[in-house]
Amino acid sequence: MKYIHLGRSGVKVSRLCLGTMNFGPETGEADSFAIMDRALERGINFYDTANVYGWKVGEGVTEQIVGRWFAQGGGRRDKVVLATKVFGRMGEWPNQSRLSALHIRRACEDSLRRLKTEYIDLYQMHHVDRETPWEEVWQAMEQLVREGKILYAGSSNFAGWHLAQAQELAKNRHFMGLVSEQSLYNLNERMIELEVIPACQAYGIGLIPWSPLARGLLAGALKPVTTGRRADEDVKKDIEKFRPKLEAYEALCQTLGERPADVALAWLLHQPSVTSPIIGPRTMDQLNGTMRVLDLSLSRETLKRLDEIFPGPGGQAPEAYAW
Repeated sequence: MKYIHLGRSGVKVSRLCLGTMNFGPETGEADSFAIMDRALERGINFYDTANVYGWKVGEGVTEQIVGRWFAQGGGRRDKVVLATKVFGRMGEWPNQSRLSALHIRRACEDSLRRLKTEYIDLYQMHHVDRETPWEEVWQAMEQLVREGKILYAGSSNFAGWHLAQAQELAKNRHFMGLVSEQSLYNLNERMIELEVIPACQAYGIGLIPWSPLARGLLAGALKPVTTGRRADEDVKKDIEKFRPKLEAYEALCQTLGERPADVALAWLLHQPSVTSPIIGPRTMDQLNGTMRVLDLSLSRETLKRLDEIFPGPGGQAPEAYAW
């Protein structure tokens, strides 16, 4: 396994991040435990979850599964850089969602209880809260850091200007601010190259791409399936929408002798600021198969061809649209 600093922080994380969103809804607890154990065996030390995963309001189903896995001991918690998130609705009352200091405090305490741990390594804001001032958000995060309940703060689904605003206000408070941003990023969805990635580079923020396979579009979507995400009607519509690109992409992968999913992940690992793409295996076979990507190097010619098939926004703003 290869390791990399999480943004400008001193902590090192694996080049692949184990996403746990399927644990509970798609993958049973025993299989989830086995996948997490296997990930550790393969050197993956970066695990990502969220208080809303499991999709039962207020229950934190996935966090509970991860917590019971930690409770087995064996050094599991000490080996893992644990990331979870706050923002989503955890109840029906007015202050049981978003990023008020009140909700951040209560949500953190609840996550700690479910995860059966004394601290969270990376506490991520799951979405920007336009209704809460940054002074309030940072005050709450600073207090959690002082109490040793979180070590680092991160964001998810932020625009570039949100990252800049957050970092400038954190700097004024003599606080480290964000060390990571978790964004939708893959070959087919490259909008963040305009401003989010430049902001990450400027502020030393690590980029953690989610949905690296575009809900299965980049995992060999043209092969008929009857189960999994590629069988969803929305995904089927996307397959037809992007069929010419997918045909060219899968033909290129066949020429390379590589699986489409591996090429998609390898492409992300070649991109600036990317720390660790999030892989979300539902099965042990999916986890084992993904490890191949760490040894897959794409040539300059292959990267150029991928840009031709899946053109991005044209680079960073404003040059991408102004010149």
